[in-house]
Amino acid sequence: MTTEQRAWSALAALGAIVTITASWWSLALWPVGPSTPAWFIQTRAVCFGTMLNDLPNAGGWLLLVGQPVGMLIVLATVWTTELRAGFTLAMRRVSGQVIVGLVAAAIVAGLAGVVVRVSGSDDRPFSAGSDRDIATALTRVNDEAPAFSLVDQNGQQISLDRFRGRPVIVTFAYAHCETICPLVVADVLTAQRQSGDRAPAVLVVTLDPWRDTPSRLLAMASDWKLGSEAHVLSGSPEAVQRALNAWRVPRVRNEKTGDLSHPPIVYIVGPDGRIAYVVQGNATAIVAAVRSL
Repeated sequence: MTTEQRAWSALAALGAIVTITASWWSLALWPVGPSTPAWFIQTRAVCFGTMLNDLPNAGGWLLLVGQPVGMLIVLATVWTTELRAGFTLAMRRVSGQVIVGLVAAAIVAGLAGVVVRVSGSDDRPFSAGSDRDIATALTRVNDEAPAFSLVDQNGQQISLDRFRGRPVIVTFAYAHCETICPLVVADVLTAQRQSGDRAPAVLVVTLDPWRDTPSRLLAMASDWKLGSEAHVLSGSPEAVQRALNAWRVPRVRNEKTGDLSHPPIVYIVGPDGRIAYVVQGNATAIVAAVRSL
């Protein structure tokens, strides 16, 4: 490959990174409405942990910012000379100047759109207001909570019936997750502490029973800093899978790495044993839901 060919290849790689980044940011931030396809909403929730204000959670922002920055650093490190040569070649042609100008304008417009989208979310639910206002914005449900019986970090068999008469937070995570799961667990524990006299029990069901076996739960509870009223649950893969399916937890497993993509679903179960709210993470919303029971 000649020097000129390498220069154009470096520019093509840069263009691909810009295109992929624009696609990911569009998927994460494009406003949704009643006509938005369900697959789009679910894909966004799985990829970016979309919260109830339709914006990504901390893990989603880390992915949106970190991935393109990482790719640009690699490209600039490996093809530094080629990139400079590519820009020099492009700027010698009118067509190249036009393309570079259009791309630059699109990037500026995209960044402005992101600013408007994020700042506009301040007027959406959960940005401010009292617990009552937040709870009113939540979607109230009244479904019977599916039964399950799984083992916790202390080797005890745990079922929802054990907590009848008090609120319960049910969520889902797994030990090897380094993005969504720690954030969801932290939000849930924060909500538990902030709920005051109505402090709910917390049940964290593993999404990965093949690795999160009952013998590993004590270490997981320690890593997540679970208190005495918080339980991480596992069991046989079959029992856990039945529970996850009954609670309608979407997840996609990468067979090569074993990692799972999943939304930050949090169920708020009332003292009567029925599901009262379904929340996409967010400690403030969880607290409001618990206090409104």
